[in-house]
Amino acid sequence: MLNIILFGPPGSGKGTQSENLIEKYDLVHLSTGDIFRYNMKNDTELGQLAKRYISAGNLVPDEVTISMLKAEVEKHEDPKGFIFDGFPRTIPQAVALDEYLNGRGDDIVVLELEVPDEELIERLKNRALTSGRTDDADPEVINNRLSVYYKDTSPVAGHYSNKGKHAKVNGVGSLDDVASRLFQEFDACIKVNG
Repeated sequence: MLNIILFGPPGSGKGTQSENLIEKYDLVHLSTGDIFRYNMKNDTELGQLAKRYISAGNLVPDEVTISMLKAEVEKHEDPKGFIFDGFPRTIPQAVALDEYLNGRGDDIVVLELEVPDEELIERLKNRALTSGRTDDADPEVINNRLSVYYKDTSPVAGHYSNKGKHAKVNGVGSLDDVASRLFQEFDACIKVNG
């Protein structure tokens, strides 16, 4: 089974574009952000822990995220594939995911959405207005999230690039144009992986 890591900085369109990929390829969407928000809204133990990190613009510790993600994967019987949205965000998470998927006999490809910082900031501010996500409205939190992404998360792309499992996709343009670029890259990966 070929899975997708949809990769990119906050505001790059991962959530929106994952819906297009899910519909076209019948994938199961695993969004760590959605899972954390659900747990925070319902004030679970995991939600309380995640809230402390997320509200400061920091990443949730690897061991918590990895355990939660494995549990989510195991809930699905005979899926056509998964799309990982917001995970992995660090090299240790990528290594743990690789080991887990290899143990299942699964493969993975990274599709990285590239968007300039100025566009990301505008998108996050607009998202704050339309979705009510207050973390997207605070310029200090936005800057910290981008800084954390470039310092801790962007090296993950290099990890997969070194394995020949990474493709950059222009994330600027209409939603349909970006989706079309993603489909083209994933179709090419499917052919390579048989």
